Amino acid sequence: DAFEADWLALREPFDHAARSLVLARRLVQRLKQRPQIVDLGAGTGSMFRYLAPIIGSRQDWLLVDADTRLLDEAFGRTAAWARRRGFTAMATGDELQIATPQGLWRMEVAVADMGEELPLSTAADAVVCSALLDLVSAQWLDRLIDRLHAPFLASLIVDGRDTWRPRDPHDARPRAAFRRDQFRDKGTGRALGPTAWAYALRSLAARGFVTASAPSDWHIPRSALGMQRALIEGRGEHDPRWQEARLRQALRGRLAITIGHRDILAFPPGG
Repeated sequence: DAFEADWLALREPFDHAARSLVLARRLVQRLKQRPQIVDLGAGTGSMFRYLAPIIGSRQDWLLVDADTRLLDEAFGRTAAWARRRGFTAMATGDELQIATPQGLWRMEVAVADMGEELPLSTAADAVVCSALLDLVSAQWLDRLIDRLHAPFLASLIVDGRDTWRPRDPHDARPRAAFRRDQFRDKGTGRALGPTAWAYALRSLAARGFVTASAPSDWHIPRSALGMQRALIEGRGEHDPRWQEARLRQALRGRLAITIGHRDILAFPPGG
């Protein structure tokens, strides 16, 4: 499935607030100097903008996505983000270089169909992804794990929990429709949806990985009208009455939403 850059920009601050800082720091503690990071389903580079400052030191990133439009956005958005922080950012060919007081951060991009072979080099020091695993099939995820030889951090995996406050007696229908869509084939086979995080932990453990997990829920407050509107319109696509009622609540500042996610971290056997 394709995602719009505007949607990714809208959700980015909620993503950054939700991700498990504890797991991110545990990964960073195990990385060598100047690590090479592969970011799968990287979109416009949100994971880079979250994790690169936590790593801090010199680092090289390869952003992988099937959507060339989003990868094109990644350089521009990341360069603007870096300059707002007082860093120097310069694009040279297929590479973005960000000069920071801690060292040079390098970003490259690669277009790859997620249904086909992924560019996973054995030289990678970590593989990361965000909001990806619930979109892929069990077969795809098993193939990925079979090729992992480095620490793996997967964040923002939808886990099926969601709370809309106040409750509405008509919540069940759009929730059921949304749940069916979560399991829809999105290009790699029947998607794992909210079962992905538990399936991934079992699959990793079966191959000897040492795993950890932590909640990374979205908390959408009453003041976040733009994000609320996007969630309401997406979930209420086939239920106009429910959609209208929820939009009225959002406009009046009466709605708060929590969407459950999990982050997982895995270290390879002996790693």
